[in-house]
Amino acid sequence: MITIKDIAEMAKVSRSTVSRVLNDSGYVSEDARKRVEQVVKETGYVPSEHAKSLRTKKTKVIGVILPTIQTETPSRIVTGLGRELSKHGYQFFLANTDHDKEKELEYLDLLKVRQVDGIVLIATNTDAKLMKKIKEINIPLVMIGQEAEGVIHITYDDYHATRELTRFFIQKGYEKIAFIGVDESDRAVGYFRKKGFLDEMAAQGLAVEKAWVQKGIFDIDSGREAMEKILKNAVNKPTATIAVTDRLAIGAMSCLKEHGIEIPTEMAIAGIGASEMSQYLEPSLTTVDYQNEKAGEEGARQILASIDSKPFQEKVVMDYRLIIRKSV
Repeated sequence: MITIKDIAEMAKVSRSTVSRVLNDSGYVSEDARKRVEQVVKETGYVPSEHAKSLRTKKTKVIGVILPTIQTETPSRIVTGLGRELSKHGYQFFLANTDHDKEKELEYLDLLKVRQVDGIVLIATNTDAKLMKKIKEINIPLVMIGQEAEGVIHITYDDYHATRELTRFFIQKGYEKIAFIGVDESDRAVGYFRKKGFLDEMAAQGLAVEKAWVQKGIFDIDSGREAMEKILKNAVNKPTATIAVTDRLAIGAMSCLKEHGIEIPTEMAIAGIGASEMSQYLEPSLTTVDYQNEKAGEEGARQILASIDSKPFQEKVVMDYRLIIRKSV
């Protein structure tokens, strides 16, 4: 078995020089670096990860806590995250909470015990218990999807995206616009997207009937149920609907089709998320693209900077774009 000592003897350098080359740390002359790299290549030497972690006090592992594995947004974030982490020799493992806040707290404790170098939390809330736990574990952490003071966070411009989407509907001539949201404990999706909708309607001098605003729970069935409530309880039938996720919008479209309501001639509809399915629906779904993979890449860059005690951005706001399709 080849050891660092063997590499040093073959390259005619010290063991500390080999270590600096392997860990890419400290000064090494170009000639010495080339000799070490050539010997490593010829011998096929692979350093022991365990021994390496003892030297660097790093496990090269990032824990990723996500709310679900059943929707595209977390999977896209993880794709971008993994792509960027692998460039720096990091691995990650996933912890799925199934939207259970207690599991979220348990996983933070577990990841501390597992001695991960950092944690990426794809968050759906910023309640006091969660923020207290983040402070207690004292591990480099990046939150994606929610804004939180004192924590590195990657957010989307939920307020302005939904406001722009609402303005687009109004400019197309729709004035009776319904809204399918989620619980406002999710500040990003539940609160800010709803606020953007309501603020734009108010700015345009348009009333919102109470029955037009309904809530779902991030799945297709709840979107269908929310639209059913809108159709059943509204005094004035809306002519358009904005849903805060594509899955909710897809459920709403299903309900409209069951009632024989034509899309978009009788009811226009849009979602948020730019899911792969959205472009293949009939009619194709107007939506907002948040570029989730780029958010994952950005999350990786910030967590690695924090781990290495390099400058990082505490707040990064991702851009968005409207994708106009046939549902409007």
